Amino acid sequence: MATKKRKVADAKLEKNKVYSLKEASSLVKDINCTKFDSSVDLHIRLGVDPKKADQAIRGSVTLPHGTGKTKRVLVLCTPDKEAAAKEAGADFVGLDEFIQKIEAGWTEVDVIVATPAVMPKIGKLGKILGPRNLMPNPKTGTVTNDVAAAVNDVKGGKITFKVDKAGIIHASIGRVSFASDKIEQNSLELINAIIKLKPATAKGTYLKGLSMASTMSPGIVIDTKSVQN
Repeated sequence: MATKKRKVADAKLEKNKVYSLKEASSLVKDINCTKFDSSVDLHIRLGVDPKKADQAIRGSVTLPHGTGKTKRVLVLCTPDKEAAAKEAGADFVGLDEFIQKIEAGWTEVDVIVATPAVMPKIGKLGKILGPRNLMPNPKTGTVTNDVAAAVNDVKGGKITFKVDKAGIIHASIGRVSFASDKIEQNSLELINAIIKLKPATAKGTYLKGLSMASTMSPGIVIDTKSVQN
């Protein structure tokens, strides 16, 4: 059963209307149903077949205004890299003890960075980390020898994204406390990064659907033409 706040929010959405990104970035603040500073998420439906390796879109982008969330970063590395990781602000640094903790079910982090040298040890964690989108990957900049730069990027607003089995990318691009122009600019940064990754083998319309929503609030359908130059 819908709450009073949800009913008010639903009433502010015009039935069957498709909004521009600019309109949605303002409206998402207006129809927020929660008392806390909700996450603002984009849901982007792509015309790709994720089962094909070259169409399994994934990447990273640094949002100009950050995510509004302090991300917890674990760096898995050899001892010679630990000091640089800690200095850069990593929340957890180590190797074997964290591999054991993850095997036991611990995943209390938002991003895991690893050096190439330790990846053979981490491979066995794929079944745990993969479904949570935590597995380090060179394509997202989370497998690197420059652990300090990777930590700085994550803390500075870098996010990773990955298309799911249904061909949709879900990503948090800010909070409802952000000014509407910052929500719009962060959204465009992500969308443009995804457009640049369009595979040559993808047929038909690439950007098929776009919507925005804050936590527990109704989704706003966005006109894909409003975000394409």
